[in-house]
Amino acid sequence: MLIVVSAPSGTGKTSLCREVLAMFPELRFSVSWTTRPPRPGERDGQDYCFTSEAEFRRRIEQGEFVEWVENYGHLYGTSIRTVQSFLDQGHDLLLDVDPRGARAIKERFPSGVFIFLLPPSLAALEVRLSRRGESADVMAARLAKAKDEIREMIWYDYLIVNEQLDEAVDRLRAVYMAETCRRERFYDRMKGDLQSLTG
Repeated sequence: MLIVVSAPSGTGKTSLCREVLAMFPELRFSVSWTTRPPRPGERDGQDYCFTSEAEFRRRIEQGEFVEWVENYGHLYGTSIRTVQSFLDQGHDLLLDVDPRGARAIKERFPSGVFIFLLPPSLAALEVRLSRRGESADVMAARLAKAKDEIREMIWYDYLIVNEQLDEAVDRLRAVYMAETCRRERFYDRMKGDLQSLTG
């Protein structure tokens, strides 16, 4: 199963995904590629796969990304090889991508589960973004982009409001557990047994 989580910057998507990943050891996370420099404490291959712009663009030309975008002057992308490898091994996979990337993934994997994370309000999001210590221009750009991204929520399968992290974690956990119980997923796993029962 492929699970895609999208959210505007400052909504707490990274924290939410980390909490749920810690709950389910069988759930894997697809580490994105990026050309931006690492932030303090980030590790290559764990938080992101950090690379040069030239190498990233070479990978684009080779068709190695299921989706890629440019945000604030840096490139971000999801490796199709990584995604397919986890799925082929029978792992459920969690991806953290913006709505443009999510749309591209939905075209390639229409049976994926798409979840949009919302802030409690735009005012609350503005407060969260202001805590990052960025310039007024950068913050205004992030807020404008957040409004555009929130408009995309209409085509996602699930919406989760992150007002309290523990409650949002419970909701994401509930979505994942419910999706693992879908009849179609059980049928795929037990196809042989079910065929023998029906003669």
